[in-house]
Amino acid sequence: MIEHKLANILLRPAEHLAGHDELYAFAAKPLAFDEAGALVVSEPTDFMTFLNACSAAKWRTYCGIGEVVLHLALSGDACEVIVKGMPQGAKAEAQNTVELSRITVEPNEGEVAAVSATVDTAGMDLVAFELLPCGRTLLHGGHWATQVDEGRVRPIELALSTTTFKKEHYIVPNIELMRSSIASEEDPIFGHFHMFVVDNGRTLDADALSDDLVTVIGNENVGGAGGFARGMLAALDSGEGFTHVVLMDDDVHVFPESIKRTYNLLALASDAYKDAFVNGAMLSVEQPCRLFEDVSHVLRSGVYRKVKPDLYVDRLDQVVENERLNVEVDNAYGAWWFSCIPVANIREKGLPLPVFVRCDDVEYGLRSKPTYMTMNGICVWHESFEGRPRASVDCYQYVRNFLVMAACDGFVNTELFMTRVWRNVMLRRRDLEYGAAELLLQGVEDYLRGPEWLMEADGSALMRKNGQLNDKFVPVSELDPELVAAARLDEVKPTQHRRLGLAGKLVKSIPGDKHLLPDTLLRKTPGHMQRLTDVDYDIDTRAARTIVVLDATGEKAAVREMDRERNRRIIARERSLKKRWQLEHERVAQAYRNAFPTMTGEAYWRSHLGMK
Repeated sequence: MIEHKLANILLRPAEHLAGHDELYAFAAKPLAFDEAGALVVSEPTDFMTFLNACSAAKWRTYCGIGEVVLHLALSGDACEVIVKGMPQGAKAEAQNTVELSRITVEPNEGEVAAVSATVDTAGMDLVAFELLPCGRTLLHGGHWATQVDEGRVRPIELALSTTTFKKEHYIVPNIELMRSSIASEEDPIFGHFHMFVVDNGRTLDADALSDDLVTVIGNENVGGAGGFARGMLAALDSGEGFTHVVLMDDDVHVFPESIKRTYNLLALASDAYKDAFVNGAMLSVEQPCRLFEDVSHVLRSGVYRKVKPDLYVDRLDQVVENERLNVEVDNAYGAWWFSCIPVANIREKGLPLPVFVRCDDVEYGLRSKPTYMTMNGICVWHESFEGRPRASVDCYQYVRNFLVMAACDGFVNTELFMTRVWRNVMLRRRDLEYGAAELLLQGVEDYLRGPEWLMEADGSALMRKNGQLNDKFVPVSELDPELVAAARLDEVKPTQHRRLGLAGKLVKSIPGDKHLLPDTLLRKTPGHMQRLTDVDYDIDTRAARTIVVLDATGEKAAVREMDRERNRRIIARERSLKKRWQLEHERVAQAYRNAFPTMTGEAYWRSHLGMK
C-alpha cells in the first residue's frame, strides 16, 4: 500500500479571489497570515468549503475510495481539530454536519506538529475539518490523501493545451503560475505534465517562454477549433506518451490546484470511469463565487441546457448541491474553458470540426458521448458571457456551425431548429437589429455552401467582415444627451440574471412588425431595451423608430434606427432562402456526413495548419 495525495488544502486566496475568503474557509474575520505565509487561526475556522472540503461521495463514486487521510501541519498554541462530514440526504446546513473525530493538538514551542486523521467517508457527501484554537494557532499547510495498492494507480501523462490570440495579459501570467506550481516534487503530477500554448496571434516570444515544462507553438489564426486541434496534435506528436489533454481557454484565471486534482482523479479512477472526461466548472471573474456551468446538454430542438443552475459556492448549501447534482446525463457536452479528454478518444473520434469558434466543444461531446466527471475545486475563472453580445458569433457562427453539427451527428431535429432560426430573424427585425437578422441568414446560406467551402474558408476574415454588422456599443456618456434624456436611460436599473416570466415570453412570441405601421403611428421619442446573455429585455420599444440598447451593466449602449428598405431586403432574402433550404438541405446534410471523417481527420488538419 502507498499513500496517494488527493488534494492540497489551500490557504492564501489567489489575487483574483481577494475578498472572497469563504471559498477557502468560513471564519468571523478575514483570513490573516504571518510573515512566513502560515494561516493565523485565532477563532473557530471551518474548512468545509468549495476549495478545501474533500469530495467524499465523488471519490467513492469515481475511484472506489471509502477512506481518506487528513494531514495538517500546525504550530503555536493548542488547538482542537474536528473532522466532520455532511451526511448524504441531510439538509445542507452547518448544524447538520456530524463530528467524525476530534484531535487535540499541543505543538511544542517553536515546532510544527504533523497531525493525521483517517476518515471513513461512508454515507458522507463531504468531509472536512474545523480548527478550534485555544489562542493563536498557525496552519502551515495540509492535504487529503488515501491509501491504495500501488498497482492500481494508473500511469497518467497530462498535457495542457491552451489557445491564445493576443491576450498576453492573461496567458503570460498563466504560464508563469503553472510553471511555478507544477514544479513541486510534493505532488503526484510532478514529472508527468506539460503545457502547450498555441499562439494563434504569433505575438508571444516562444523562445523566452518555452522550457522543459512549457512549449509555445506559433500558429495561424484558425480560431479556437484550429488552435485546440493544433494542441491535440502536439500532444499526439510529442513522443511523451500523453494519456490525456486538458483543453483550456486563454482568457481565464488558471488554477493550478485544479490541474493537480484532475491528475489525481485520473490516476485513481476505477475501471468504470477510466475513459471519462473531466470538466472543470466556470466561475465568473466579475462574481468570483458564482459557478456558471460545468456540464450542459443539448435538447432535440437544438436548445442548450445547463445541468445545474447558477450556484453561489461561498455558501455551504450550494457547495453541497454542486456535489450532489448528477452530471451524467444524455447528450452532454463540456465547454472547452476546461475539458480533459483522453488521448485514446482523440485517436478514435478525431479532431474538432473546422468551425473556427462556437459549437466545436458541443459537437465533440455529442460525437464522443463521454461520461463526465466533475468535482468541487476543479475549475477556472472566466469573464462572464453576460453583457457581451456579438451577433457575428451569437448569430452567424452559432447557426452555421450548429447546422453542420446537426448534419454530422444526426441528433438534433433540424426542422425544429430552423423554426427557431426563422422566428429569431423576425424578432431581430422587430427590434431593428438588422445586422443580426442578416447574419442569421448568412449563417444558413454559408452552411448550404457545403463542407468543401467550410474546410477552405478563412475564419479570421469572416469574423472581421461579420463583426461590422454587430451593434456598436459606446459609453452612455458619449451619446447625445438629448437622446439619453428622451429614452429615460437614467431610469433603467441593472437587471442582470433576470429571467422572462410566462407573460414576457408570450409577448415576445407574438408576431408583430412595426415596419407595417405608417410614420404617423410611430413614436418620435426613442425606446430602450437591455441585452442580457442571449435575451433582450424589452423595456419600452413599442412603435419606436429609434431604440437605445443597453448592455448588461447599463453603462454602454448602442443606437438602432428604423430602416424600412433594409427590412424589405431582409424579408425578400429570407423568403428566397426558405425555398432554397427546402430544395437543398437534405443533399447538403448528406455531403457533410460524407465529409465528416475528412473534416475531423489528422491529414486535413495537418494540411490546414501548414504542418509538415
